[in-house]
Amino acid sequence: MGKFVIKTDKREEYRFNLKAGNGQVILASEGYKAKSGCTNGIESVRKHAPEDKYYERLEAKDGSPYFNLKASNGQVIGTSEMYSSDSAMENGIASVKTNAPSATVEDLS
Repeated sequence: MGKFVIKTDKREEYRFNLKAGNGQVILASEGYKAKSGCTNGIESVRKHAPEDKYYERLEAKDGSPYFNLKASNGQVIGTSEMYSSDSAMENGIASVKTNAPSATVEDLS
């Protein structure tokens, strides 16, 4: 079972990572000035993760595939790691779809 982990960064901003059951980070958020924004971001991930239309499949300058999860308003709510192949990226998307809706929240901020 997956979990969202909330932490603060060096700039005192709140960020969350969605981790798969094995502990691997499968989605990372932007920085939020308030914890409420961060928790709203988590709820938006839960809402949008199951639907494929919210995933933007991209390629980094070095050719590595990655994806963004977007809200219905087009705002990026999470970004994946860089993957070694398109099939690995698709596995990452499948993992977000599976883990995000029922993931618990661990607040380490």
